Amino acid sequence: MDIIRARLIYNPTSGREEAKRKLGPILQRLERGGVETSCHATEGKGDATQAAKEAAERGFDMVISAGGDGTLNEVVNGLSACETRPALGILPLGTTNDFARAHGIPRKWEKACDLITRRYTKPVDVGQANDRYFINIAGGGSLTELTYEVPSKLKTMVGQLAYYMKGLEKITRLHPTRMHIRAEGYGEFDEEFMLFLIANSNSVAGFDRLAPNASTNDGVFDVLALRKCSLAEFIRLATIVLRGEEITDDPHVIHFQTNRVEVNSDDRVQLNVDGEFGGTLPCTFNLLPAHLNIIMDEHGESTYSKHGAGRALQL
Repeated sequence: MDIIRARLIYNPTSGREEAKRKLGPILQRLERGGVETSCHATEGKGDATQAAKEAAERGFDMVISAGGDGTLNEVVNGLSACETRPALGILPLGTTNDFARAHGIPRKWEKACDLITRRYTKPVDVGQANDRYFINIAGGGSLTELTYEVPSKLKTMVGQLAYYMKGLEKITRLHPTRMHIRAEGYGEFDEEFMLFLIANSNSVAGFDRLAPNASTNDGVFDVLALRKCSLAEFIRLATIVLRGEEITDDPHVIHFQTNRVEVNSDDRVQLNVDGEFGGTLPCTFNLLPAHLNIIMDEHGESTYSKHGAGRALQL
């Protein structure tokens, strides 16, 4: 068995602190599978980005992100800026794990470790929002602030419920904002929007029907923008989403595909990038095709999904 060198970057507070509690067994399982692993515990914001960049520069064969979507986003930012980028493995130990859910990566750490040791990879697109990278979704508008406003301790205690609690708190304060959206190959919009989403995958905040056709290997974003609407209309649309149904054909929703989007506003609009605060408008979103090699199941089978993950390559 060939031995490869991996750097495991984990967030000790992510999810319900599972990475911290399971670290010993995780390392043992990876070592038995021929993945010689050293680890780095993150200590604060931006730490995972720097650790991933250093791992790439030191010539590691693989970087493993152990945590939630926030940890994954930082690791993606560290790797995406490098000229030579090692394969990326994922242990989805966070609260929502949108990217893992969309790509058939097992939720159980034992199966996720076994997937990593099989070393099959698939190239995926990466989004760029000004000077930041994202792998799952970016967006703007008052509701998109939810994910980075929920305290990490609350997420650790109650998991996904924390987002619904925060959503109920904010829903009466939702308001439209005038924005100008210019999409490459599609057109321009200048009107009031409740929010906009730039989706690179089909799993958004745990829902897989918001952008059902989005894919990380199709070379385009799926863009959704919610036009100005009443609170009653917003609740109606939210109910449709909660039922797992599509909203892309609703007249209040603009939906299109493109590889470049420019969004600006005269008002202050905060950006959400993979669940983290990403600055404010204006912003240009560019898609970088097949930019990272992600370790996935060659058949796409997992505790999340039974759909095919497409052709894969072995490290």
